[in-house]
Amino acid sequence: MERLGLILAAALLAVTGPALAQGQGNGAGNGNGQGNGGGNGNGNGQDNRNIPLRIEIESGIDFSRSALRGQLDGDALIDPQTGEKIVGPNLIDLGGLAYQGRARVTGKPLQPVRIDLPASVTLRSAKGAKAELTDFTTDIPGVAVLDANGELTFRFGARITTIEARGGNFRGRIPIRVEYF
Repeated sequence: MERLGLILAAALLAVTGPALAQGQGNGAGNGNGQGNGGGNGNGNGQDNRNIPLRIEIESGIDFSRSALRGQLDGDALIDPQTGEKIVGPNLIDLGGLAYQGRARVTGKPLQPVRIDLPASVTLRSAKGAKAELTDFTTDIPGVAVLDANGELTFRFGARITTIEARGGNFRGRIPIRVEYF
């Protein structure tokens, strides 16, 4: 039985560049906690109209260790809320620590944002084997909104499926796009 190392730990470092916020008015807050009436002050005397959105990947998805049961492709799912790995019928869980991805978005306080994950990502091993990530999910309920400090932390999971029933230590990059809503 060939070992199927499904590790994506540092694989999530390539994300799309930050989107720029759009705003109107002069943006100068007066420090009284009320802004300037133009909707762009944050009460601390700083202009927050053009605060760019940034995303930082705090941890990548790690499926830990699994093995194929036979000659058929196998799959496993990482739950974004618990980090639990759920293996399909053609994989055997060999243990180890599996965990969901975690990302932090920063930008303009109290603004809604759209977070787009890809439909699929192809992963590759050093020996040429391939696997595909699909079914990306997050733990964000409803509409994603940056908090009063301009931050939002979320977790994400996905399903990995082997291609041509070949194992390996798979790596890849998951582009995550974030923009003001």
